[in-house]
Amino acid sequence: MTTSLSFRWGLASLCLGASPLLHAAPSAADTETDVEQQLDPLVVSATLAPRTASQSLSSVSVIDEASLRRQDPTDITDVLRAQPGVDVSSNGAFGKTTSVYLRGTGSESTPLLIDGIRLRSATLGSPAWQFLDPRMFERVEVVRGPRSTLYGADAVGGVVQLFTPEGELGDPEPSVTLGGGSHGSRRVAASLTGGADGTRYAVSASHFGTEGAEVVEGEGDKGYDNTTGFARLSHTFHSGAEVGLLALRARGNTEFVGGDTDYVQQVAGVYGELPVTEAWRSRLTLSESRDESDNHDDFGDSVIDTRTRTARWENTVAVGPHEWIAGAEASRDEVSGTTDYDEDSRDNVAVFTQALLDFSPISVQAGLRYDDNDAFDEEVTGNLALGYALDDHHTLRASYGTAFRAPTFNELYYPGYGNADLDPERSASVELGMRGQFERGFWDLALYQTDVEDMIASVVFDGVSTPYNVDEARIRGVELSTGAEVLDWSLRAALTYTDPEDQETGNRLAHRATRSLRFDADRELGDWTFGGSIIAQNHRYGDADNDQRLSGYGIVNLRAGWRFAPHWSARLTLENVFDREYATARDYQGRDYIDAGRTALLSVSFGAQ
Repeated sequence: MTTSLSFRWGLASLCLGASPLLHAAPSAADTETDVEQQLDPLVVSATLAPRTASQSLSSVSVIDEASLRRQDPTDITDVLRAQPGVDVSSNGAFGKTTSVYLRGTGSESTPLLIDGIRLRSATLGSPAWQFLDPRMFERVEVVRGPRSTLYGADAVGGVVQLFTPEGELGDPEPSVTLGGGSHGSRRVAASLTGGADGTRYAVSASHFGTEGAEVVEGEGDKGYDNTTGFARLSHTFHSGAEVGLLALRARGNTEFVGGDTDYVQQVAGVYGELPVTEAWRSRLTLSESRDESDNHDDFGDSVIDTRTRTARWENTVAVGPHEWIAGAEASRDEVSGTTDYDEDSRDNVAVFTQALLDFSPISVQAGLRYDDNDAFDEEVTGNLALGYALDDHHTLRASYGTAFRAPTFNELYYPGYGNADLDPERSASVELGMRGQFERGFWDLALYQTDVEDMIASVVFDGVSTPYNVDEARIRGVELSTGAEVLDWSLRAALTYTDPEDQETGNRLAHRATRSLRFDADRELGDWTFGGSIIAQNHRYGDADNDQRLSGYGIVNLRAGWRFAPHWSARLTLENVFDREYATARDYQGRDYIDAGRTALLSVSFGAQ
């Protein structure tokens, strides 16, 4: 009872404490424009069309380039942890298996997109978040709530999209970063961006390596290294047509208890966009993503490679204040390696449409999608969202959406384990929300419920573990986020309450915390920047029976930057300042996967940062 009351008082205090900041006196006009863009940024992942966060009728979070550079994380999930509706569980620090849960749904129900290209393992169903270098990206968008209408299978809890730099027209801008720190960590990165005569380019490369930290007590340090390269090129013609290509490849090695893995993560794509008329634009994208692993452990050596090829056609038609989006998508998943799956490929064909209607002060968003898949036949998903602007600052929203999660190759076809008769998980979600948007701040409150049917779980029958459609889940939650820019301070806070319940047993779904808090504060002071983050979560369970309780934790991260000469800067980050030992997952023997503890990293950069 005390914990619950404290959490509710925290919600109320956060709202009341933020209120005076939201109406702080404005500064110069150009600064106001920048502040408004930071507090009400454009989002494309929610609707496939640019909408500000207040117009999107969705619960969204945006982590911009400035925030990414200030926090200077070694892992992309460090900036996602405890964001509204986001939970992260990992098997230790530095390149160890990591899961991201949106609104209490499974890690397989959280698609990851890189510039619109989906990256995941077709055998596991989830992406390898831990192998993505944050310095390759300039923006992160998190959309919470079902998005199967736009992105197909698995977008049950929402979607995370990472955006790479496009390059800007102008002289070439190089940058170089060298750094090192705790656990024998070292980092080097270089990039070059620019453009002329309608052509823009961005190329970068990075390497991060570490001797690692202890993952399981008594098992010694487990190292990690990552080398990533990225290139993007685009050209805009005088007619407004645009063509472009991008490629990102990460490879390296990660050690774990009992072995190590050589990995490759890769996305590549080409696109063309054509203004058919003044009101109609058409875009075709051809892409491929790869997830490859060469595993060496106590059970022997194995190779698992998955590849997804996709062709996607989108058309956007604007009529006055309204927009219609219609498209089609065809994709193929392929699996190869040392494991003989009963099936090694599957195809999916889909058509989708969406209407974005503005009848100010009422706005309507409606979508429908049809999928036809080799493995599970046909699925139809839809969504409807209504918004009402109470005044210039406050907007009410309500939405309903359906989604589905496709069974993975492991669940369907893994020898001795898979069940080819599995149906997809199906879900229905309802959400009520309200947003307050002001010159110097914002707040957003959302309440939701998601019901999942035909939940896939492993059941032991005659001594053999097999996946079956047996479980149902109900997930309820409340999310409150707020932010303000005042007196040279950039402040952000998020409070999340999630109740993810297995309806068959009444237990909490494994690996999920129910309460989380995140607070970020940063300030510029001349050539200096200072900041910090507080992250706290309550306990979670490492198993479906809720017998293995993992204690909650709270950590403090600090950071500072110094522009000590023209084009030169230094940055120091100190993670887990008080050296708190905590774990968010356990191994099959019931041993905690522990965090690295206090970690410092110092870097020096030349060029645009």
